[in-house]
Amino acid sequence: MGHVHTLRLALTDPRFAAASVPGALTAKPEARASLAWALTAVPEGAESLPDRIAGALEADGTAVHRPELGSLVGTVPADDAARVDAQAAVAAVDDEAVRLRSAVKARDGFFTTFCISPYSRYIARWCARRGFTPNQVTTASLLTALIAAGCAATGTRGGFIAAGALLIFSFVLDCTDGQLARYSLQYSTLGAWLDATFDRAKEYAYYAGLAIGATRGGDDVWALALGAMVLQTCRHVVDFSFNEANHDATANTSPTAALSDRLDSVGWTVWVRRMIVLPIGERWAMIAVLTAATTPRITFYALLIGCAFAACYTTAGRVLRSLTRRAQRTDRAARALADLADSGPIAELVARAMGRLKGLPPYGSRALIAAEGAVLLTAAAWFLPFGSLWTVAAAAFYAVGSGVAVALPLKGALDWLVPPVFRAAEYGTVLILAAKSGVDGALPAAFGLVAAVAYHHYDTVYRIRGGTGAPPRWLVRTAGGHEGRTLVVVALAAVLGTRNTDFTVALAVLAVAVALVVLGESIRFWVSSGAPAVHDEGEPA
Repeated sequence: MGHVHTLRLALTDPRFAAASVPGALTAKPEARASLAWALTAVPEGAESLPDRIAGALEADGTAVHRPELGSLVGTVPADDAARVDAQAAVAAVDDEAVRLRSAVKARDGFFTTFCISPYSRYIARWCARRGFTPNQVTTASLLTALIAAGCAATGTRGGFIAAGALLIFSFVLDCTDGQLARYSLQYSTLGAWLDATFDRAKEYAYYAGLAIGATRGGDDVWALALGAMVLQTCRHVVDFSFNEANHDATANTSPTAALSDRLDSVGWTVWVRRMIVLPIGERWAMIAVLTAATTPRITFYALLIGCAFAACYTTAGRVLRSLTRRAQRTDRAARALADLADSGPIAELVARAMGRLKGLPPYGSRALIAAEGAVLLTAAAWFLPFGSLWTVAAAAFYAVGSGVAVALPLKGALDWLVPPVFRAAEYGTVLILAAKSGVDGALPAAFGLVAAVAYHHYDTVYRIRGGTGAPPRWLVRTAGGHEGRTLVVVALAAVLGTRNTDFTVALAVLAVAVALVVLGESIRFWVSSGAPAVHDEGEPA
């Protein structure tokens, strides 16, 4: 009763609303009149009162959240009898069962849903009752994965078996930390950032461990390990870019989206489609089993084939959806894509110069311009002799073309492909040149360089998704941007050639420099800013 009187006063006196009901203060005068009518025209306690208030707010354009109650009880009793019934219904709810059920994500992969969550939720409850925090469980998951990588690095069959078992246990803990946070309501900015960052660190450290173990057994698979990291990172960038491009798009309709909704109505297709994209649960389970039962080379072959198929499936569907939908993308989406592009000083300079010209190509050709430079660069690195000056020229053309690609806002139907194209060009060029150099240690050094750069790109994604914007421009400029780093690596190959270990040392120094700059700024930001971090729990990759 008192709450109704409070809301009535808030509607008639905005000064009171500022202190008691801030949402009412933002409503337009006509909306406040509608709300006042909803409260005065309906007797207090009438069942339709909340619906009328919600309707008036929605008519004003205010989003009204309607949570899924599930087995919980939410009602406004209209009389004493209804109040008694409501109290009985509330008393009948098993709070502990609800907490355990709510600790598990609603949308998860098949392996996670049926093979991990049925028992990991109880581990989360055990941790909560003993005072463990989600951050501690996240750290334990990282340490377990690093130990697994160390076991794989031994190169022995026993080490591979232990590595596979520990990787699965690390994933159990990875599920447990989020379930513990939801079960005990222990959410934190630092925890979300650690969870997101450690997932990538665990997987890529395990790749390195497998590569080291294979080398000890006489089989050099560093190129496969780096290829797996490149492919997986590019998959994630496709996911991130597509989601950001359509985060708040208007008139967001497509025949393929309607087909997807119809398929979702058939229960088993949901699980098949989730498994096809090889999410983290299925991916880690496959890696763990193959590590224990086969060799690192077979493991990487299976991983590359599975991820390549998943990448083709998801990217083709998104391209088709983008071409068939009619949507107006916002300035926010264009800004996010520009930040994900990671353009450095060279691309900035070219884009600024192109911005002064008239007759620039239309929006729809942004991705095509980026792809042209990327294809030319990677083809030159692949087919031309190592260290060829023509490859340097191709890298220079790529740098200029990347500036042209971002000279206009990225609002075209396929412009979300620009960031993943840039990632594929940069990472792929480093991989090809390191593999072709024939210099000892070049591929491990290239692995470290790509890992450092990939961390910077993931960090950019999490900042954008957390609503804090991209990293500061000084950081992007200092790191060189994607085109600057690519040009430096190509130039180093041309200058140093295959002499001794000079190229390896150069790649290692570049990797350390990038890692120090991006890690230092990232840690400072997430620890001190208090910004909301968003984990990629909903990402299919």
